[in-house]
Amino acid sequence: MTSSSPQYTLTKHKPQRTCIACRRLADKRELVRLVRTAGGSVEVDVGGKKSGRGAYLCRSWSCWQAGLKGDRLARVLRTTITADNRQQLMSRGEELVLGVGCAKSE
Repeated sequence: MTSSSPQYTLTKHKPQRTCIACRRLADKRELVRLVRTAGGSVEVDVGGKKSGRGAYLCRSWSCWQAGLKGDRLARVLRTTITADNRQQLMSRGEELVLGVGCAKSE
């Protein structure tokens, strides 16, 4: 007589995060992380490994525009965002989402 034990399939846990603009829940790897550094500035963290308070945006341009408009990102990260820092984030968002390189044609 053989005993048959139930077969279990192990599925690896995938961390879920919410986009601060559209509130869509997605896998952490699908979103782009913005992080408040120890110095108080906000940077794009493509690898998702920098230390600091983080917020996530979808890889769509409309989410980047909505997330960086107003004080939503500043509230989530509990910091103030300067106009210069906001412009840097918008430029980096264009590179990531729209594929616009550093050398823009004007």
